[in-house]
Amino acid sequence: MTQDRNKSKSYSYYVFALLFLLYMFDYIDRLVVVSLFPYIKQDWGLTDAQCGMLVSTVYWSILIFSLPASILVDRWSRKKSIGIMSVLWSMATMACAFSLNFKHLFAARTAIGIGEAGYAAGGTAMISTLFPKENRARMLGLWNASIPLGSALGIGLGGFIAAHFGWRNAFGIVAAPGLLVAILFFFVKDYKTVDLVYKQDKKDKSTAVKMRFKDIVKHFAGNNTLIFNNIAFGASVFLTTGLMTWLPTYFHRTHGMSMTEAGTKTGIIMVLAIVGAPLGGYLADKWQKKRENGRPLFAALTSFLTAIVLFFSFLFLKGNVQFAVLVLSGIIIVGFVPASVAVTQDVVHPGLRAISLSLCVIIQHVLGSSTAPIVIGALSDSMGIESAMKFLPLAPVIAGVLFIITSVFYEDDLRRVEKSIGFESS
Repeated sequence: MTQDRNKSKSYSYYVFALLFLLYMFDYIDRLVVVSLFPYIKQDWGLTDAQCGMLVSTVYWSILIFSLPASILVDRWSRKKSIGIMSVLWSMATMACAFSLNFKHLFAARTAIGIGEAGYAAGGTAMISTLFPKENRARMLGLWNASIPLGSALGIGLGGFIAAHFGWRNAFGIVAAPGLLVAILFFFVKDYKTVDLVYKQDKKDKSTAVKMRFKDIVKHFAGNNTLIFNNIAFGASVFLTTGLMTWLPTYFHRTHGMSMTEAGTKTGIIMVLAIVGAPLGGYLADKWQKKRENGRPLFAALTSFLTAIVLFFSFLFLKGNVQFAVLVLSGIIIVGFVPASVAVTQDVVHPGLRAISLSLCVIIQHVLGSSTAPIVIGALSDSMGIESAMKFLPLAPVIAGVLFIITSVFYEDDLRRVEKSIGFESS
C-alpha cells in the first residue's frame, strides 16, 4: 500500500513537471516578440501602439476562447484538451517566422492566444486535483514560477537570437521544444470527470441533484469572493503585463542600452519571480492555517508592497540603484498569484474548477493583459516611455484594496459551497 502511494505521488510530480514545462513554453512563445520590437519596427515601420497590439492580441484571443476551452477541460478531458492546445500554440509560434507583413504576424499571434486559451484553467484544475487542499497555494505557486521563467527566457532569448540570427528565427527556435512536451502530455493519465451535482435537503433527507445551467450561473454570480478576487487579479495583471511588455524598451530608451542588454536585464528581474511565486504560495498556505481568509489577505499585502517598491523606483531612482530595486520587485510582484489562484479553486464546486479559473482569466485579460500593452504604448507615444511607466504603480494599489474586500466574503462563501455540495471542498 505504501509503495502504491509513493508511486502515485511520484506520478503526480511527473505530471506536474510536464505542466510546468508547458506553462514555461507558453510564456516563452507569448513574450518572445517583446525583444523583437526594434527589429520589426525597423523592417516594417510600426508604431509602439502597433507593437503593443502584437502582445495584446494574444490576450484578446485567450479572453474570447477561455470559457469554451475550460468547459472542454472540465466536462471532456484534461489531457486531450491541454495536449491539443499546446500543439496549436506551438505551431502558431512557428508560423510567426513566415509572416510577410504586420497583418500576417498579427494573425499568427492571434492564433497563439487561441491555443493558450484554456491552458491556465486546465493546468490549475489538474494540480488542484493531484495535490491536497492544504498545499494548494504552494503547488500552484511552484507551477506559476514557470510564468516568470518563461517570460524571462522569452525576452532574453528573443533579443539574443534576433541579434545573431534574425528576428524571424527567434519564433521558430523557441516553438520546437514546446511542441515535443505537448506530444508527451497526450500519454499522461487523466482524472475522472467530476459529476455536477449538489446536495438538496427534503424531509430530513439529502439527495444529490444534477446542476442545471441556471444553477451554475448562480454558483458563480452569487459568489462575491470570486467577483472581487478576479477583478483584483485583473488589476495586478495590468501591472505585470505592462512591465513585461515595456521594460526592455524603457531600459533601451532611458538608459541607452542595446536591446540585448535591455532584454537580459528585464529577464533578470522577471526570472526572480521564480523565488516570489513559490515563496508566496508557501506563505499564503501558512497564513491560511492561522486565519481562514489568509490567502486573500496575503495577496493584498504583496500588492501594497509591490506598489510602494515600484512607486519609488520609477519616480525617484535612476541607474544601478533603480535596477536593484526593480530586481527586488521581481520577487514581490507575483506574490499575489498562488494565493489568488487558490481562491478560485477553494470556493467552487470541484467539477467547475477549470471554468472558475477561466472566468478569472477572462476578467484579468479584459482589465489587464489585453489593455496594458496598448495603454502604456499609447502613453509612451504621447508623453514618452519614462512618464508612461510612472502610471503602473497605481494598479497594485487598486488590487490590494480589492483583495481586502475579497477576504471579507471568503469564509462565508467557502461555507456556502461546502454546504451545497455536501462535503468539505477538497
